[in-house]
Amino acid sequence: MDESTKAKWEGRWDQVKGKARQAWGELTDDDLDVAEGSWDELVGKIKERTGERVESIEAALRDD
Repeated sequence: MDESTKAKWEGRWDQVKGKARQAWGELTDDDLDVAEGSWDELVGKIKERTGERVESIEAALRDD
């Protein structure tokens, strides 16, 4: 991954993490660290903590 693409992804990842913290307060910093950079890992952690459906989680993370 080139530096430009990496920088864009890291910026977007910070936004996704912030959105996840707002929507699912039961997520810990450790949960987010484990998922670092991985959409699937983050969705899996949220599902594990909340029992929500994957489709609901992904829709909430994508909403602006």
